[in-house]
Amino acid sequence: MYPFKLVVIDLETTGNSPKKGEKIIQLSAVIIEGGKIIDQFTSFVSPGKPIPAFIEELTGINDDMVKDAPSFHEIAPKILELLDHGIFVAHNVQFDLSFLQAELEDAGYNPFKGPAFDTVELAKVALPSADSFKLTELSNSLNLSHVRPHQADSDAYVTAEILLYFIEELSKLPLVTLEKLHKLSNHLKSDLDLLFDSIVTNKQKHVEDLSEELEVYRGLALRKRSHPDTTDEEIVFDLPDIEGHLAQHVPFYEKREQQMVMMNEIGHAFDESQHVVIEAGTGVGKSLGYLWPAVLFAKRTHQKVVISTYTIQLQEQLLHKEIKLLEKISPTPFRTVLLKGKNHYINLFKFEQSLREDESQYDVVLTKMQILVWLTRTETGDMDELNLTSGGQLFWNRLKHDGWHLTHTKDPWIGKDFYLAARKNAQEADIIITNHSMLLTDMVRESSMLPPYDYLVIDEAHHLEKSARQHLGVIMDYLSIKFSTSQLGMLDHKQLFYRLDQLLSSHTVDLKTHTFVLDKIIGQFYLDLEEAFSVLTSVFYKKAKKRTGIQKIQLRITDEMKNSRYWQPVLMSMERVISGMKHIEREFQQVLDTIKEKKIKLLDKEKALIEEFYSFLVDLTELRTNFQTVFLKDMNNHVLWLDGDTRSLPNSLTIQAQPITVDGNLQSEIFAKKKSVVLTSATLTVSGSFQYFLNEIGLADNVKKVQLTSPFDYHEVSRLFVPTDVPEIQQVQSEEYIEAISSHLIGVAQATKGRMLILFTSYDMLRKTYELMKESGLLEEYVLMAQGITSGSRTRLTKNFQRFDKAILFGTSSFWEGVDIPGEDLSCLAMVRLPFSPPDEPVNQAKSDILKAQGKNPFSSHSLPEAIIRFKQGVGRLIRRSSDRGIVIVYDRRIKTTRYGKAFLQSIPSMEVKEGDLFDLVSWIEDWL
Repeated sequence: MYPFKLVVIDLETTGNSPKKGEKIIQLSAVIIEGGKIIDQFTSFVSPGKPIPAFIEELTGINDDMVKDAPSFHEIAPKILELLDHGIFVAHNVQFDLSFLQAELEDAGYNPFKGPAFDTVELAKVALPSADSFKLTELSNSLNLSHVRPHQADSDAYVTAEILLYFIEELSKLPLVTLEKLHKLSNHLKSDLDLLFDSIVTNKQKHVEDLSEELEVYRGLALRKRSHPDTTDEEIVFDLPDIEGHLAQHVPFYEKREQQMVMMNEIGHAFDESQHVVIEAGTGVGKSLGYLWPAVLFAKRTHQKVVISTYTIQLQEQLLHKEIKLLEKISPTPFRTVLLKGKNHYINLFKFEQSLREDESQYDVVLTKMQILVWLTRTETGDMDELNLTSGGQLFWNRLKHDGWHLTHTKDPWIGKDFYLAARKNAQEADIIITNHSMLLTDMVRESSMLPPYDYLVIDEAHHLEKSARQHLGVIMDYLSIKFSTSQLGMLDHKQLFYRLDQLLSSHTVDLKTHTFVLDKIIGQFYLDLEEAFSVLTSVFYKKAKKRTGIQKIQLRITDEMKNSRYWQPVLMSMERVISGMKHIEREFQQVLDTIKEKKIKLLDKEKALIEEFYSFLVDLTELRTNFQTVFLKDMNNHVLWLDGDTRSLPNSLTIQAQPITVDGNLQSEIFAKKKSVVLTSATLTVSGSFQYFLNEIGLADNVKKVQLTSPFDYHEVSRLFVPTDVPEIQQVQSEEYIEAISSHLIGVAQATKGRMLILFTSYDMLRKTYELMKESGLLEEYVLMAQGITSGSRTRLTKNFQRFDKAILFGTSSFWEGVDIPGEDLSCLAMVRLPFSPPDEPVNQAKSDILKAQGKNPFSSHSLPEAIIRFKQGVGRLIRRSSDRGIVIVYDRRIKTTRYGKAFLQSIPSMEVKEGDLFDLVSWIEDWL
């Protein structure tokens, strides 16, 4: 085993900074020798100061528990004895080690001088696909018992178990992978090179045969691809039989009449080559509702069915949950493939060559290590499987697939290429799962990634119009433009241009334009680009409407503005940028063509450089086309706008252009070309009518409409309350409204014991309400989490929300859907405003202008139905299972005081609606929950 003594330490403290006088309140050390846990020492520590309430809430440790505990000074000799000749290990070692060193110094002892391992860093290498590297989430995913998260004894013990698991997993890797990891590990932040050195030495002594699942090619270990069973029997049973099979395979299966209706409708639509739109309320089970008839139809007719979703999460869920279930049930095998755009896949040739570069930049080294381990496990080569740092994602740009400049045959990895394998699998698959983004990109691209198909299911269909606007439009941001263009670099930057120049010199290839002239052209282009953004930022800042206290601003560029004297300098500077880009593309395209035509014998690293340069030119051409579209072309039926944050211009500047309507595009490119399209979602109707949705997507005629209500009894399990003691938002200043809402929400939170999601339509109002509630001091024992303020993605915030008993989650529009919090974790949903889009939002303004010109009322034709569909999405968060109970509070009194308020209530499942003041609400909550 390994010749180390490992000392795994975890501390609980009164706060984050020893410099600010924060102290240790509990310490635990787990000793590992010979690869086994042999001892654990744990002690409470008297901090000599009160424990803050939020620390008590987090750790469960209170003042009584530490009042008779030893001071740190008393246990310091024991700690030093344990650490003697050991390696210090912790989950986020920087925190625990620096805290311990500060306390040792304070107590008059010498600091610990030995090596340290960080299990967060190790987790990133050993489990590169983990959803999260937090201790609780890691222990959950590895099924390790973690009894008391945030208490040092439990945290230290589970960290020790995780450490041993990682060492065991890494030891199973093939020697070729381990040797590369060892070499890279010298550049990590903690001393993990000692661990890799020991694993490699051990492995060299006992060389084993390569595992059957792996192969080694050109010095890289890869997982072999499994080949699906391809027998083609007929399926011999029809839809009703599925109930018996589901009951056999699904624990607690409840028969759902609506699901059977959905299956029959879809089967019929496919058979009759008909389009159908199906609203399937929460609990219908729509994923199985469309997947099963799709599988039956695909197998029976040998036709492919494409399933398109809006989110990557739903794609993964379909593949790993519903498809797995159907594979168990189906009497005949069927083939499913998940297909994404090509730059989701790794280019193995580029990666192989990147390993030969002597690179010490931390994110790059870590990412290379993660990819080396991942390649022994992935069958898809899809980067969405990896959990990369933001620096790692930038490095991925160098490795992503962009096709080939040199012919396929010049790529020694062609037989192992993931992108080509995905395309080949799609050719042979019965069911292809993709996303709206890929579906729409494929629609406008000349060479299609998807194989020919006539049958399509669009899930989360209420997003189709928005997705189409984004994909038929242009979005560019200053930082990405800077990053992608800077990869070329001038000669003294030693980037792509310099590396290409070296290659050309070594093969004595002469450029038409001299290197130094090209260098000047590139330098001038960089100056022009900076100048253009400086001019654009200045116009943006002068012309955008600013509101007090709000930093994010937006400016719609109208035709009138384009013809004004303000816009002329923008056009002139952008013309210079575009001209410079054309010049650069022309010169370098010629260079690449010359290398190809002259059939120059290139080394592998030179081939990889040519492919990297080709990728750069692909991106540069796309960027130039976008600049031309936005600044030089006539943008009929498009809306153009700029977004930014006044605190960080031009860094935060984004340029967007979108078609105002996409109904014509969707009609001609999808509905007219496909034999049968099924569109489904839980929220497609407004007051029982599909008309708004169908108009938006251009499918007004020749479509069957089916509305399936939720099987849940909302009257039994939910209530809706409208407070009467909060002012109407239109009648008071924003500040006054936020104060009233905050104090009301504090009262509600105390009654519901947290378990509450508060939804806002504006980030600014969210931030101010969160701050007021936090500063009130009345929610000391509650954990408040806010989107965009407390760290983490939407998924991470949701997971953290479920971890704490008394939690309140603040979210904006992206939380209105896609958040799935079943059970008691979420009992109360508060909506601060009805979810109308801001009227001055550019796309809304442009749609209103068109509707007015057609003699229609923009409010009733667009703003109201759009808000109702969002409102339905919000209410849909509350009841996710038949056993859930919950309450919706709508603070916006317009739901009761206006004529259109009725339309909101008519569009959601029928539930009891009450009005009253905070006192009524609290007593109602106490009775009800």
